[in-house]
Amino acid sequence: MSALRVVLAGYFVRYPLGGYAWQALHFLAGFRSLGCDVFFYEDTAYYGEAYVPGADGMRTTDYGYGVRAAATFFETHGFADAWGFWDAGADRWYGAGEARTRAALADADLFVNLAGVNRVPRAARPRAAAAYVDLDPAYTQLRLAEGDAGLAAMVAEHDAHFTLGENIGTAACRIPTGGVRWRPIRQPIVAKWWEPLPMDPAAAYTTVGKWDATGRDVTFEGETFAWRKRTEWLRFLDLPRTTGERFRVAMDVAGRPDDLARLRAAGWEVADPLAVSSDPDVYRAFVRGSRGEFTVAKDVNVRLRSGWFSDRSACYLAAGRPVVNQDTGFGVRLPVGEGLFAFRTPDDARAAFAAIAADPPRHGRAARALALEYFAPARVLGPMLDVVR
Repeated sequence: MSALRVVLAGYFVRYPLGGYAWQALHFLAGFRSLGCDVFFYEDTAYYGEAYVPGADGMRTTDYGYGVRAAATFFETHGFADAWGFWDAGADRWYGAGEARTRAALADADLFVNLAGVNRVPRAARPRAAAAYVDLDPAYTQLRLAEGDAGLAAMVAEHDAHFTLGENIGTAACRIPTGGVRWRPIRQPIVAKWWEPLPMDPAAAYTTVGKWDATGRDVTFEGETFAWRKRTEWLRFLDLPRTTGERFRVAMDVAGRPDDLARLRAAGWEVADPLAVSSDPDVYRAFVRGSRGEFTVAKDVNVRLRSGWFSDRSACYLAAGRPVVNQDTGFGVRLPVGEGLFAFRTPDDARAAFAAIAADPPRHGRAARALALEYFAPARVLGPMLDVVR
């Protein structure tokens, strides 16, 4: 029997940051480890604006920076001939080139669309079963419930639908499904890239992310739910003082001087997120050099209990770094209390840090073991391959 041919459509050239790079690579390498022939595809036909890391966060239709970043990263990790990018506006092809890229789409058995940031018509992928992977749970489903026709059309173009909101469609979560069968999925992790380093007792709990985002709040059943994380962070400002731990966040707080001052006054260290994220290797070193991760979640996932769990947090676990994550209901699917902790209140978070401090090696081992078992490609991606078997 010939290998299944999988095309992964993702977001890297247009947003060349470490988190997106590792996210795509884990899917590609995960499918390859299961014996699949894999190819990464991206284009600008549906969404063309690109982000160039820099002081101004420049947005452009010049894709040169992202193309170079993708070429270097994929070549480094053994996928030099397994990716293609089409600049639709200029009709220019990069990576494997037009002929190889079109052939990969035409011959694919499975087309996997991460987050719907590429819209590839069935005519271009005539043989493939199509799987939509929702990376923004709750927000996706509530947009559908509010009647977002464009998103509904995109979702309908796929044969199977997966979501990082693992509780969606169950009694544990009241998020509407919109008639879509949302199957649970989590980020696959290839553990060899996250071998644990010796723990530095003086290291900080860290995270990487966006401090605030406006204009994306959603309403459901008469309630407004915030998509932003800022409101959640402010609830936990006192943790450095009350735990004695170091906390270092790589977030874009500099644009909010009042918030930056509040964080620093409370004992938080703030790193430049671009200095951490613009290079995938620096991003990985930041994670592996941490004591663990402490992070909050978006209000919409917290209150609606979606079960969302970050792909970034999965990398911390694989690196043998304990994760203390705001509770979104992920404890229904993942074991908590050793290596991974879910908190709702500052007291919950303080208890988690105390438990880790009592036996750091045990919690580091537990974190790594959890990643190896629950985020293994065979466990995560096997059900997706069943779509075409």
